[in-house]
Amino acid sequence: MATRHALFRSSSSSSSSFSFTAIVRSFATASHHNNHRQNHKFLDSNTFLGSWQPPKDPKEAEAKLAMLRREYAKQVKEVRKQYIHEMELLQIEKQRKDEARREALRVANEERKKLKAEAAQIRAQERKIAQQEFRETLLRERAEKLENWRMKVKKHGDKMAEKKNSLHKQSSMWIDEANLEQRILDAMTSQGGFYPR
Repeated sequence: MATRHALFRSSSSSSSSFSFTAIVRSFATASHHNNHRQNHKFLDSNTFLGSWQPPKDPKEAEAKLAMLRREYAKQVKEVRKQYIHEMELLQIEKQRKDEARREALRVANEERKKLKAEAAQIRAQERKIAQQEFRETLLRERAEKLENWRMKVKKHGDKMAEKKNSLHKQSSMWIDEANLEQRILDAMTSQGGFYPR
């Protein structure tokens, strides 16, 4: 019944801001109350209820009433002691659960930090290996380029030496300037096509 009223109130008061969580909350509250009502243990009825028999003498009635008050005060004091003891036990249980939860969180945090540190270490090692491989590749490429450049320089030197050799060979066949005119005249006359005037 209370649930129905809570639902009606929540839906009628703000139909525009109708939310699913309000319904769930009202159902949860209602189920908690029902559960409490079913599991609650009531105390036995008090002996003071219906125990008063009015005496004829007022002094006797006053003494009896004072005794009843004292007994009632004792019982209230005992109930309060039990309540305080129960509350202390609940507080101790709550502290124990809080400490257990904090310990579990601490262990989980330490485990997460440990895993994070291990992952960072693995990443650092992978980065180091990648840098080493990159350095080795770079050095290999540089060595190949240097070897290529040396080959080119050698080829160029060989070409220059070959050119020089061929020039030396050709220069051995060259004619001195003194004999040049005579050789030209001999060549022309041997062909027979040119006679000087």
